[in-house]
Amino acid sequence: MRLFSIALPLVALTACQQAAPKAASVDHAWVRLPAVSGRPGAAYFTVHGGAVEDRLMAVSSPLAVRAEMHDMSMAEGMMKMSPIDAGLAVPAKGDVKFDSGGKHVMLYDISPSVLPGGKMTLTFTMASGQKLEAEAAVIAAGDEEPKDL
Repeated sequence: MRLFSIALPLVALTACQQAAPKAASVDHAWVRLPAVSGRPGAAYFTVHGGAVEDRLMAVSSPLAVRAEMHDMSMAEGMMKMSPIDAGLAVPAKGDVKFDSGGKHVMLYDISPSVLPGGKMTLTFTMASGQKLEAEAAVIAAGDEEPKDL
């Protein structure tokens, strides 16, 4: 009987605990190296929203001097690239894709140590203060987009 009187409060406390809110995450990250040395490369990925809405404020890499988020759109029959300066909303439990021909991150002055077939760490800074990391597959300028990430 004594064991029951100890176990019952423990079970009750466990039932009252709330699960931690699901955090945002990143997957399907890859980087296309520039065709010409000295030009920027581009990073693509999918951000999955957590339990609450957040905002992607910046993407960086220790292997690139600078990174900028951009979006592509059609304007008067021409593709136009615009910077994403104020961050990008990531809806709760929603996805935001950075794809070839759409949203992307320009990576400037990528280290010469980054080679096709390798990996490159990307760091994602959210408005909430959360920092996410992803290992991005690296491909050469003319290679097809990786499908099996």
